[in-house]
Amino acid sequence: MGVPAVREATLDDAAAIADIYDHYVIHSVASFECEPVGAETMAERMAGILADGYPYLVATLDDRVVGYSHAARFRPREAYRYTVETTVYVAPGSVGAGVGNALYAALFERLRVLESPPGPVHGAIATIALPNDASVALHEGFGFEPTGRLPEVGRKLGRWIDVGYWHRFLGEPPLPLP
Repeated sequence: MGVPAVREATLDDAAAIADIYDHYVIHSVASFECEPVGAETMAERMAGILADGYPYLVATLDDRVVGYSHAARFRPREAYRYTVETTVYVAPGSVGAGVGNALYAALFERLRVLESPPGPVHGAIATIALPNDASVALHEGFGFEPTGRLPEVGRKLGRWIDVGYWHRFLGEPPLPLP
């Protein structure tokens, strides 16, 4: 397996992205959705994120999409405008091949230089269904620190699921207030 290439996602990638995401929807608790979303819904979600000006990336190996990552505004209220929530998913056959690392490295480079609208970005939040040692390791490797845990807030695949929150600042020093 080679080194993954990372590029900007396009709506033409929606089917491949939906295939990756839907695997986790069906087979894991990584997503709290319980029904596959499919290419059309994924394209609509992607279009919204891209229209808001946030980065949406895919990783490819041998011209095949093997993972994706994006950032989106953490919450819609105005005071949250400097904070994003990040997402990363890797195709099951590519876990451990450096795909998540390549995607996050590229995502954070784009977030550091994001300008208005929607930027600048002061902080990033990751939400992780627990336990998920691989996701925790990926996020902590990129400077995220655990900030909280919500016990048994989801139920899927016959069990209760905790959710953890991780946070990191994107720049040093923190952004000056506007």
